[in-house]
Amino acid sequence: MDNISRLMFVFMMAMAYMAMGAEAQNSTIAPNTTIAANATMAPNVTMAPVVNTTVTDLTGNISRAECGKSQFCAAVPDNCDPSVAGSCFFVSTQQSSGQTFSFQLRGVSSGYIAVGLSTDSTQRGNDTTYVCANNKGSVKFFTALLDKGVLTVTNTLPVNSMKGSVNDQIIQCTFSATVPNATATRSSDTSFFLSISNGTFNNGTLGSPTAVLVGDKAVDLGNSTATVTNSLNTNTTTGNATTTARPSTTAAPSSHAFVLQHTLSQALLILLGVLGMMML
Repeated sequence: MDNISRLMFVFMMAMAYMAMGAEAQNSTIAPNTTIAANATMAPNVTMAPVVNTTVTDLTGNISRAECGKSQFCAAVPDNCDPSVAGSCFFVSTQQSSGQTFSFQLRGVSSGYIAVGLSTDSTQRGNDTTYVCANNKGSVKFFTALLDKGVLTVTNTLPVNSMKGSVNDQIIQCTFSATVPNATATRSSDTSFFLSISNGTFNNGTLGSPTAVLVGDKAVDLGNSTATVTNSLNTNTTTGNATTTARPSTTAAPSSHAFVLQHTLSQALLILLGVLGMMML
């Protein structure tokens, strides 16, 4: 075999070796898989919460006597007394069990008052909203979703035991509700950004709400000693821009790339060594 033939043979061997390295780098090893046991488990049976929007008469006035004891309370103005006349907006919650709470809501409006529960501070994104409207001197109850200032009535949220009264423009109502899991707030399944609002109610249609209280933080509705600050009272003019960290677009070299680079280097060294020996 002459020198040219030997050179071609060595070159072809080096190329084949390099191709084998590239093929190994491109191969995908299937991850370990775990085979579930063949056990058969009965599904969990969950009773659907009751949905009932029938309102009975509320006798007497809502009180703040249990605030900080058995009830979480929020009000505008702070610590106003809902049992006396005046423009007091008030809400209280008392945990019955799990996600079920008893609510008291009081406010002033010729249309409706509402309490909203949001999992974030934006007060948008189909926030759960409970509405007590002045329907010609009696209370009409709605459940609705609030998104970007628009209330969409659903009347499908789990509520029960509604009571209400209207005295001039003072609306009061009490009810029991099973609130959704507040997973976005992380701290607790019952922690929400709370809001109180009012609006118009004409011919059965709810107008856009006007907020009178928007909580500055998520609060646990089951914590009777929790406090909430009305963010509408602050004069801060900080913008709402949010900076989101973006992952770097430059990835570290993978171990496969390192192996391929090492393989190519070895093949090149072999080729150079053979060529050097042939030239001797």
